[in-house]
Amino acid sequence: MSTAGPWLPGYARHMPKSVDSDDAEDRLRRIEAITDTTLGELDVEELLHQLLERVRSILRADTATVLLLDRDGRHLVATASSGIEEEVRQGFRIGVGEGFAGKIAATRQALTIDQVDSTTVINPLLWRKGIRSLAGVPLITGGELLGVLHVGAVKRVGFTDQDLHLLRLAADRVALSTHAKLTRVEKAAASALQRSLLPARLPDVPGLELAARYAPGDGGDISGDWYDVFTLPSGWLCVAIGDVVGRGLAAATVMSRLRTATRAYALESRDPSEVLTKLDRHIRTFEPDTMATIAYAMWEPTLRRMHISLAGHLSPVVAPPQGPPAPADVPVDPPVGYGSGALRRRTTIIDVPLETLVLFYTDGLVERRNRSLSEGLALLADCFSGETADELCSAVLAGLLGSERNEDDVAVLAIRARELPVLDFEIDAVPQSLAEVRAALRRWLPSAGADENEVGELLVVVGEACANAIEHAYGPVGGTVRIRLERRAPDVLVTVSDEGTWREPRGRNRGKGTELMRKLADDLRFEHTAKGTTAHIRRRLAARAEESGGPSGALPRTGSGVSASGVASQDAAPPEVTSSEPLSDATGEHGRKTLPITGSDHSPTTPESEALS
Repeated sequence: MSTAGPWLPGYARHMPKSVDSDDAEDRLRRIEAITDTTLGELDVEELLHQLLERVRSILRADTATVLLLDRDGRHLVATASSGIEEEVRQGFRIGVGEGFAGKIAATRQALTIDQVDSTTVINPLLWRKGIRSLAGVPLITGGELLGVLHVGAVKRVGFTDQDLHLLRLAADRVALSTHAKLTRVEKAAASALQRSLLPARLPDVPGLELAARYAPGDGGDISGDWYDVFTLPSGWLCVAIGDVVGRGLAAATVMSRLRTATRAYALESRDPSEVLTKLDRHIRTFEPDTMATIAYAMWEPTLRRMHISLAGHLSPVVAPPQGPPAPADVPVDPPVGYGSGALRRRTTIIDVPLETLVLFYTDGLVERRNRSLSEGLALLADCFSGETADELCSAVLAGLLGSERNEDDVAVLAIRARELPVLDFEIDAVPQSLAEVRAALRRWLPSAGADENEVGELLVVVGEACANAIEHAYGPVGGTVRIRLERRAPDVLVTVSDEGTWREPRGRNRGKGTELMRKLADDLRFEHTAKGTTAHIRRRLAARAEESGGPSGALPRTGSGVSASGVASQDAAPPEVTSSEPLSDATGEHGRKTLPITGSDHSPTTPESEALS
């Protein structure tokens, strides 16, 4: 007789002396079937099927079922069954502590009953099968409860201690195999979810370098590290980076919801602290008992000022063109989901000159068991090198991670705004692309010396030229439009080119857009060739004209001024920014006041719906 492991003698000792040797050997051979090493080559579904069939045969049972805990750990769900397959097909589930299987899960103890009825068993399928006796054991591995294995018999009354001993052996095999599969599946799902949430590509913003890296840890489980970069229709650039407390699929799921919520709240407010306040409320409502650190920053369209709020996250490191890198001086508020939620979060506005490198990162980059946080930050400053944002990401990862084993995931994100004498880009010839044009112009024109009113008027002129190309050059066929702006003091020169065949406008009362363009530009002409049409626009800037010693004004332009949103108004007054600030976090009431656009601890709150989009 072959042996099946060190437990066999123990099992034999538990057998009663009245059992003859032939019967004992028969039982032991059946037990070997459960520990058959070839079962390890099967996938988990087939393994469960084979084990349940063998358990039924060995115990002479009529049914055998495995129920596993669901994700929240509050219910058992029928996962595999033999003799009562409809239990799985019908998705039977039972609460922990309820019924036969629920009591086994709650107590983590084996249980047998000899009277199956509505007072002892909740599952009606067992009554209909005529089951009279039940025996069940918990599925436990590494101290973790996974579910319950139970068997039932119609003719037989009562399961013995020997049967429970055998059932525990089967349960151990099921628990180990199931846990291994669940771990693999959860890791794969968490990894896939995390990869899908990290931006496949960063936004292409003229005059801006963006680079990011994500380095998974060696600990095995996926963490909740994430980052996101996106632009708003108003031209603002938004950056978010965070870390959800916890690991695995649960953390990755919360991470995905926070990322989505951040984008939604970003459309409602230009105040990072208000966005984080809403995220805090979101996580308390929909993700209780969860906490996350987040750094959320918004760049003004000029890319020269950053509005930032920190929720328990490390401050970004800022390296000016002339000067050493140092953490930005930003107060750190508690993580989202922490405390009572009644605190008032803060926004800090930081001047970011052109060529300044800004590095955001998660704590896994600088924190180690064998070194303090201050040592990690000092090492980060020493590794701060590279001519580009991409080179900086590579340098800090090589310097701080190197070849060492790193248990935690790491995300880094580097940003640098650069001088851009010429703005040159293409758009798809569809109306939705006009928002991209407006955003690019809002970023570039102030650096060219345009004031608020001049930005608004050029938005109208260039927008009309692009709209004409989209409508008249291509129609429904589609194509591309190329936009180029160049500073040539004291003017800004603009060309809008297409490669389509120009079509005359249809209908009456057309051409008003061209008339408006001529009023707002110093010079406007259209060049039609066999290769397409190009609109040539020249607009003199007052500040540039004064610097060059020329006339301070452009050619007389009749009609109205235009605001920076690109909307014409009869009297273009000096711009004001309206701020909506919470007066009471408890009541949610808001007051309104007008703030100058200067550095402060509060940034203007302007919903994106109020901006031209």
